[in-house]
Amino acid sequence: MAITERIDNITRIPSAYSKARPPAPKSVKIEISPRCNYRCGFCALRTREVQPKWDMDFGLFQRITREMREAGVEEIGVFYLGESFMNPRLLVDCISHCKQTLGFPYVFLTSNASMAFPEAVEACMKAGLDSLKWSVNAADEEQFEHVMGVSGKLFHRALDNVQAAWWMRRQGGHRTGLYASSIRYDGEQQRKMEDLLRERVLPFVDQHYWLPLYSMGAFATTREEELGYRPTAGNQGRLGALREPLPCWSAFTEGHVTAEGKLSACCFDATSNWAMGDLNSVSFMDAWNSEAFAMLRSAHLKRDVRGTVCESCVAYG
Repeated sequence: MAITERIDNITRIPSAYSKARPPAPKSVKIEISPRCNYRCGFCALRTREVQPKWDMDFGLFQRITREMREAGVEEIGVFYLGESFMNPRLLVDCISHCKQTLGFPYVFLTSNASMAFPEAVEACMKAGLDSLKWSVNAADEEQFEHVMGVSGKLFHRALDNVQAAWWMRRQGGHRTGLYASSIRYDGEQQRKMEDLLRERVLPFVDQHYWLPLYSMGAFATTREEELGYRPTAGNQGRLGALREPLPCWSAFTEGHVTAEGKLSACCFDATSNWAMGDLNSVSFMDAWNSEAFAMLRSAHLKRDVRGTVCESCVAYG
C-alpha cells in the first residue's frame, strides 16, 4: 500500500468512527522524544515556553502499546512532534517491542533526517521499521537557516543521511519503505524546492508527496508572520486529498500520545492544551472514550466547536 493511501485512510472518517465514542483508532502516534534539534518557525514545538529534556519512559511505552494492540490498534508511529532520532537507542527498543513482541502490522516514523545517521537507521530497519519518511522543507542552506532556525550544516547532513539510508536499505536487503514529504511554498521558492527534490531526494525515496503549511494547532506565532507564510487552518491532510476542518479527523481516527503520557485530541498539541486523559493513571481506551473526549467529538460532529479548545484552530486564517 502506498504511503499516501495509508495517510488518506487515516484522514478519512468512516461512518463507524463518526460518533462521540468511536472504536479504537487504527493508528496511534507516540512521542518517543519531545526534543528536537531544529527550531522550525512553523512548528508547534516553538509554543513551549520551556523545551523538555526528558524522553518517554520505556515501561510506560510497553504498557500502553500492549493496551493499544489488545484494543485493535494496527499502526504505531514512533514519533509525534519531537525528533525521535534524538534518542536512537530508545527508538530502536520501541520499534523492536512493537514489531517483535506485540506484532503490530505497521510501525512508521517521520524524521528531519539530520540525526538519522546510517548506523541508527540500519538498527531501526533491522528492528522491523516498516516506513521511514523524511520531512524536507528547505530548498537551500539560506532558506534552511531562515526557516529551521539552525546552522546550515544540518541541511547538508540531512540530505546526506537521506541518501545513505537508501543505500543502507539496498545493501542490507531491508524492507523498510523510504518516503519524503515537503511543504508546498509559492512562486520562486517552490521552483527551488522542486529542483532540490529532483536532484537530492527523489532518487532516494519510494514516494514523495506535498503538504500545506499547517497552523500547527492555531498558534499564530510572531515567527510565522516573520517567515511570510500563511498557514492552513488545522490539519487538513495532504495536498491532493485535503479534508474539511470539521469534523477534524485527528480527534476520531488517530491517537496522539505525548512523551509524558497524555492522550491528546490534536495532532499538533505541544502544550497539552488538548489532553483528554493521562495514560499514567488510566488505560488507553478509557482515555480514548473519556467524557472530555466524547464532548469534544460531539461538538465536532455538530460542526460547532465554539467554546471548546478547538475554536481558535478552525477560526484561524
